[in-house]
Amino acid sequence: MSTPGTAPADRVPPAHRIDLVPRRSAAASSRLALGALIRRDLTVLRKNFGEFVGRTLMQPFLLVFVFLYVFPVIGQGVGSAGGRAGESAFATVLVPGVVSIAIMFQGIQSVAIQMSQEFGFTREIEDRVQAPCPIWLVAVSRVLSGSVQGLISAAIVLPIAAVVHAPGVHADLHIHWWITLTLIPLACVAMTSLGLLLGTTFQPRNIGVMFGFVILPLVFLGGTYYQWTALAPVQVGGFHWLQVLVLVNPLIYISEGMRAAFTDVSHMPLYVVYPVLVGFCVLFLGLGLRNFHRRVLS
Repeated sequence: MSTPGTAPADRVPPAHRIDLVPRRSAAASSRLALGALIRRDLTVLRKNFGEFVGRTLMQPFLLVFVFLYVFPVIGQGVGSAGGRAGESAFATVLVPGVVSIAIMFQGIQSVAIQMSQEFGFTREIEDRVQAPCPIWLVAVSRVLSGSVQGLISAAIVLPIAAVVHAPGVHADLHIHWWITLTLIPLACVAMTSLGLLLGTTFQPRNIGVMFGFVILPLVFLGGTYYQWTALAPVQVGGFHWLQVLVLVNPLIYISEGMRAAFTDVSHMPLYVVYPVLVGFCVLFLGLGLRNFHRRVLS
């Protein structure tokens, strides 16, 4: 009904109507959806934080415990030819490498493995892509939430790796904060972007292949146990082939950057580390988003 002097609502010209519920722009809706997806992942992380800490600590703790505690105690310490000084020098090199490994494995665990499962038989990914935002933003939300987990992993692993040493063995650490606060987030985004690429490339049944042919070479040729500058003696005919070969490995730049952030030992120049890591971020994220879009629509 309409009262005298007023027109029915359906007769009011559109230009004079007032929407009771304001409409959000597409960008605002996408931001809200992105925030909701990230909060969902972090809520799951909070509820399973104990499992997360255990998974994060197990491999780095065992690595440090065996190399920096057990080996020196039984007289088989790496660098033991120089006594406790040599073992301490190795500890100084290893601790940043352990942090790098923790960030890399967290990126693979939180993104690649989870995403490969979601693209599996149950197609759980379809629940996520129903969010009111572009498909690529769903993948970005997983990368960002995985990066947060990588930051937490680095904060947990560093103090433990710095203290689990045999008596007389110590890592000579000097934290350079501006490098630490810029490099670790960049490394986390790079590794979760790699996780996105791997998770959208490998089928769940091929996870073992991914670890055997991708993850293991990354770890052992990623400067975890040694400095990039120390590879110079490995050469053929004067050509430093191994120093050149490992440059295709993103982990070598993270490990060298961590040594610049936590120690005063020789390392790869930072004017190389930062641009290359940014390049790897763009490459991995671009390829990962392309693969993600194709698999969602397949």
